[in-house]
Amino acid sequence: MSLYSHKINPLIGSGDVLGDQEGKVTLLVNVASKCGLTPQYTALQQVHSDLSGKGFSVVGVPCNQFLGQEPGTAEEIHEFCSTSFNVSFPLTEKIDVNGDSRHGLYAALSNMQDAEGYSGDIRWNFEKFVIDRQGNVVARFHPQVAPDAPEVIAAIQSALG
Repeated sequence: MSLYSHKINPLIGSGDVLGDQEGKVTLLVNVASKCGLTPQYTALQQVHSDLSGKGFSVVGVPCNQFLGQEPGTAEEIHEFCSTSFNVSFPLTEKIDVNGDSRHGLYAALSNMQDAEGYSGDIRWNFEKFVIDRQGNVVARFHPQVAPDAPEVIAAIQSALG
């Protein structure tokens, strides 16, 4: 089943963020505004800007499950991302990525192994997944791996073909 078939609402407004990504390569990242890794928004936006013309998009997924580091309302999150980091890539509604109320998207993502062989629950904010045009997960990266690290860019470029 394609990951793009998991319906997820945008942070602001209505629609289906993943449905809109179908046919693109996506870097899906669970994000938070008050995390030590929050500066990764800069690199996420840069990668999005650099590759969006090739059928690529970053998608940010706000989550408040890690020490309450995404406590804001949808409007507060949107305001923070646009004013602090000029984020232009899609942001989804705030969801749970672990536990009993985990969104179905993350239930599917958690089975993917990263380069170190880890699979299972999301470890922290800014864990990254590369999804190909057909909705298959092709790579998973630890939260501390920068969005513009060579291995992330290589996985994106490979999926872009």
